[in-house]
Amino acid sequence: MPNAIDLTLPDLTGRRAVVTGASDGVGLGIAARLAAAGAEVLLPVRNPRKGEAALAEIRRRTPGATASLRPLDLSSLDSVAALGEALRTEGAPIHLLVNNAGVMTPPERQSTADGFELQFGTNHLGHFALVAHLMPLLRAGRARVTTQLSVAANQGAINWTDLNWERSYSGRRAYSQSKIAAGLFGLELARRSREGGWGVTSTLSHPGIAPTSLLAARPELGRSGDTAGRRLIHLLASTGLLVGTPDTAGLPALLAATTPDPAPFYGPSGPGRLGGPPAEQELYSRLRDKDDEARRLWEVSEELTGVSFARV
Repeated sequence: MPNAIDLTLPDLTGRRAVVTGASDGVGLGIAARLAAAGAEVLLPVRNPRKGEAALAEIRRRTPGATASLRPLDLSSLDSVAALGEALRTEGAPIHLLVNNAGVMTPPERQSTADGFELQFGTNHLGHFALVAHLMPLLRAGRARVTTQLSVAANQGAINWTDLNWERSYSGRRAYSQSKIAAGLFGLELARRSREGGWGVTSTLSHPGIAPTSLLAARPELGRSGDTAGRRLIHLLASTGLLVGTPDTAGLPALLAATTPDPAPFYGPSGPGRLGGPPAEQELYSRLRDKDDEARRLWEVSEELTGVSFARV
């Protein structure tokens, strides 16, 4: 049964952790576990009401937990820059950053505040810019940056001729692109940190399959009801078959974020890598031997977001 699956975290007292997308689902589970291990946890959220509910849940699980909210809309580069400026002003080193937030498969193409396709702009470019803005604090904390992928990153490709899906749109293929991009970014961040002596460790994880809000009713995304896929996943999760729960689905990210001497990539180890205990995994085929593509994506992402890691 998924509920029997667990992970022992090290003592994180004195560590500052930032978890995006922690107002519910997998992200909330990750934030709650980090707080229970002693970390000070920051929850950058778009919806303050959901954020307050998440804080209450974290404190219910761990009375006395140190956790707080910060405003963040990853689909707005101005909002990302504002969070970066606020945290740099606070000046406290960041030791853990989990890039977990994301949006998935709006039925019709939608754009971010800056005109990017919503999934590419939120899932990849928003996190890319966030890491750049936080890099002085990440370097000060010799941080672990863990980027959450998806099984969708093992299919599709980067649509180099139409990155923003303006000529044609497929929600599923655009989602795959956004997660492949996130994976390539995480690998390139690791390479540049090694070569530049930044002191930042970059790892990747994927949660497998779990009944989260990604496929739930989201009117703001044009989805009036839960998808059939989410209903099936919820049924399987309730019976303990194949897939995980929101809490067990966060375990690979927690392992990637806290284990000493980490491997590049972690995910569930059960059948089909959909659920089960967290373990090291082979990189997806779309991420293997892609150094040139990762460098190209990094350069394009700097151009699109207007941020530069050269200044860190």
